[in-house]
Amino acid sequence: RLHRRPIGVERLAITNSGVSALMIAAQAVVSPGDRVVVVAPVWPNVVEIPRILSAKVETVALEPVQGRWSLDVDRLLAALTPDTRALFLNSPNNPTGWTLRAEDRAVILAHCRRHGIWLIADDVYERLSFIPGAASAPSFLPLADDGDRVISTNSFSKAWRMTGWRMGWLVMPAALVQSVGVLLEYNTSCAPDFIQTGAVVALEQGEAAIAELHAELRASRDQVLTGLRALPGVEAPEPDGGMYAFFRIAGCEDSVATAKDMIERVGLGLAPGSAFGAEGRSWLRWCFAARPEKNAEGLERLARYLNR
Repeated sequence: RLHRRPIGVERLAITNSGVSALMIAAQAVVSPGDRVVVVAPVWPNVVEIPRILSAKVETVALEPVQGRWSLDVDRLLAALTPDTRALFLNSPNNPTGWTLRAEDRAVILAHCRRHGIWLIADDVYERLSFIPGAASAPSFLPLADDGDRVISTNSFSKAWRMTGWRMGWLVMPAALVQSVGVLLEYNTSCAPDFIQTGAVVALEQGEAAIAELHAELRASRDQVLTGLRALPGVEAPEPDGGMYAFFRIAGCEDSVATAKDMIERVGLGLAPGSAFGAEGRSWLRWCFAARPEKNAEGLERLARYLNR
């Protein structure tokens, strides 16, 4: 329903979590020595999973352009050489909120198809898109043929607020499902029955809850962005999805040192951008999935820190 095309159960696998879905997908298609490309900065698991499998990982960096995060598609295509085994792409992106443009999907998919590159999409934030009129972020699933080398990984943790209830899923070519079933058996056997029951209820009754979360996040995003942009020396590109603002402070190049200093001086805890790769070394991540009063208090503490 979400992507306006049928996806049969013969293309699905249920996993113990979204990160388990990513690991299973990587184990299914990546071998030691394979070349893998990742769009970054990104949640570190996306980079480290292929590294654990002894793949060679290269990154293509997102960049802030005119107040938004942007992907240079030509640079990405140049990095996707014929010897590339897989592309990992997280959209909406953690930590930046960057969201793949709908018009860029076809060219990326066609390029991967031409060179036999697996396209592994981390779609965990797809329901948390701020693109006007969109029920979800642009996905490769509506464009991909059933046999295309496209794997979508997802989780109940974000849109359904089921963090801790460890349930994810994969959409993949039907020819891969049997091998993935074996991998699941060797990794975790299966997802617990009671969590599967919870996921069924979430799918059947969760749309109102997703709409409520979406409205809360949009308001929180606007609150935090407005507050950040009012502070001197702060650059805060607008996130088009997810639940994070990725920003930087003029003159603060070491995000780890800055994050530690903020905790010690004003009690404000933010994630250092370098945790998401070298591309984020001078940036900080603010998770705005919090109550308005907590975000307001955080902004006040950040202003106090900058004043000092």
